[in-house]
Amino acid sequence: MEGGNSPSDAVSAGRRLAARFTNPPRTFWIILSIALLFAAVGISIGGILGFSHGSAQAGPQLSRITLHGEQDVPRNQTATVDVSRSTVTYYITSQSNRSAIVLYDSQHGYVCYRLAEQHACYLRTMDPEDRETAQVMLSAAEQRGDTLLLRNNQTKYYREFLGIVAGEQVDPNGLGEAIQALCEQKYIFWVQRADGPGKQRLIYLCIDICFPSNICVSICFYYLPD
Repeated sequence: MEGGNSPSDAVSAGRRLAARFTNPPRTFWIILSIALLFAAVGISIGGILGFSHGSAQAGPQLSRITLHGEQDVPRNQTATVDVSRSTVTYYITSQSNRSAIVLYDSQHGYVCYRLAEQHACYLRTMDPEDRETAQVMLSAAEQRGDTLLLRNNQTKYYREFLGIVAGEQVDPNGLGEAIQALCEQKYIFWVQRADGPGKQRLIYLCIDICFPSNICVSICFYYLPD
């Protein structure tokens, strides 16, 4: 048959067409590999960003607040407020460069003192006035304030005595994570308010702390009789 295709030519053409679909060109495989690589990278980045965002939301809400006097230089005292744990931690440095940390834990109902160069923490239960003081700081943190002003002509100064009950240590289990972290590898002893040590007992350490209620307290520690 002239001008026509033989049956063998038709078969060969069919085979070439089938081979084109069953064996795609090299360029196709390169493009497909690049597309899959970008897809994998995009999924990984999305997962990391999602995890970081979730971790940031789940982390503690910390705020640092500084107490300033109206006329004097800023006091050597700052407070870190953790709204999620309902804790207020005061960092105090005296004029003699002795430091102390006072933790108010409203969630568990404790006030804890850690004094510089001491191998122990001192603990007492919160009273209503303590809770009110802590709430002022928590509210300030929620309003994103970073400075609280103490008006000097209205500030009242007091002295408070805390007697240390040295005969029995406190089990840190059940005191909450904040106190456990503050007093890690330290002994914990109860303290209780008292009228004073009397002539037979010596005051061995005092710390000064000021509160947003315009009250400054000199807290003095001494050992109670056995």
